[in-house]
Amino acid sequence: MVYRYPFIAAAAMCLMLTNSAAPAQEHKELEYAPAPIDNPLKGLVPYAGSRAGQFPHSMEFQYIALADLVKGEDTYDWTALEDLLNACAARGHQTVFRVYLEFPGKSKVIPDYLVAAGLKINRYLNTNTQPFPPTAIETPDYNDSKLRKCLSHFVTSLGKKYDGDPRIGFITAGLLGSWGEWHDYPRNDLFASRQVQEEVMRAYEAAFKITPILLRYPTGQSDAKYAPNAGRHFGYHDDSFAWATLDTGKANESWFFVSKLNVAGSSAIGKWKKWPIGGEIRPEAWGKVFDRDPADPQIQNFAECVNQTHVSWLMDSGMFRDGASEDRQKRARNQVGKMGYEFTVKTVTVSPAPHALVIATLLQNTGIAPFYYRWNAEFALVNSSGTEVKRLASRNSLKGLLPGTSVVWKDRLDTINTAPGKYLLQMRVPNALPNGVPVKFANKAQDKDRDGWLSLTEVEVK
Repeated sequence: MVYRYPFIAAAAMCLMLTNSAAPAQEHKELEYAPAPIDNPLKGLVPYAGSRAGQFPHSMEFQYIALADLVKGEDTYDWTALEDLLNACAARGHQTVFRVYLEFPGKSKVIPDYLVAAGLKINRYLNTNTQPFPPTAIETPDYNDSKLRKCLSHFVTSLGKKYDGDPRIGFITAGLLGSWGEWHDYPRNDLFASRQVQEEVMRAYEAAFKITPILLRYPTGQSDAKYAPNAGRHFGYHDDSFAWATLDTGKANESWFFVSKLNVAGSSAIGKWKKWPIGGEIRPEAWGKVFDRDPADPQIQNFAECVNQTHVSWLMDSGMFRDGASEDRQKRARNQVGKMGYEFTVKTVTVSPAPHALVIATLLQNTGIAPFYYRWNAEFALVNSSGTEVKRLASRNSLKGLLPGTSVVWKDRLDTINTAPGKYLLQMRVPNALPNGVPVKFANKAQDKDRDGWLSLTEVEVK
């Protein structure tokens, strides 16, 4: 090539020399492998306690009586909740909890000051305790003005103290009905009115902006029993999962979870896109739901229930007991792994820049639900000795990436004061709980070189 002007020739030569000295762009495709089933904020959830060596899990569940927390009008003792949260956190787990005001077989769960003030309490035999025998229960008069004030003020105080607490995964709304499950069946006449339900929901919406609150039943404007909630900022929990989940079309089963979703309308049906779905595998189905052919015909297909509800987590006791067959264990691990989110890195491209590396990470959600917290990624450079020499806190978060969709994260890693040489570029999404397990990716290179980190590619710093 002949240049007519000397300064153009000099500039071209300089450009060629610069390009030849610059590191080349690095592009790599990463291989898929299923993510661990004990990824944070998803999967099966046992009752709180040390269960090392049992079915993999990242959360623990517990009920708490309102009387354990409320000691007088606007007077609270958080010790019982603190003890629970700290015990679970010490095991590296987030807590799911529910505060209740009535529970079959339990007494003294209503704050004493309300009883002393004359709160009416209905005592009767609860026959809706299958597969266990009918049990005595105490249901308060939910129309009592002092009780209503107590509930609203309690929720406000709970949110002020605990909203966004990294020890908490999810909170089920509780407070109303047997087990805090928002029904008093078969004594429907004793359940809280729509007005009381509205008061509790308004209090939760005002008090919690970060930690998700989950309601028991999806409802629209036409529901005669429940105040509408489809348009509110709540998720749902199906506590008869895989037993009364799928829509059967039968009039006497219209209370089944998906049936109520369908009646509540599109806002409820699509709720999972912004708000989590959780629940509990029905006790009659514990363990058996994962068998190839469950013995009880009432048990619904677990995989279909997961797909239709987009559920992220489920309370369960069946897989946390001894004696599960190898086939049941294998099937449970496979199906539980398909709950909630799953993220895989498809490709990573690293381009050199002055004193920096520009990173483009193509990420895809291969699960059935999004991630509901704003947990940000981190990148690190690791030298040949396995020592981390540089870390970047990314502004990119997992939150909101819907199933089947992809996103390209763009980050700039400063390499000033980084010695020239070759490094391994790694990525992770740390848990908000300091000793919690980070989100692990569905890639073969996850944990390959360092626990908790995904190895992306080798890069060179000039």
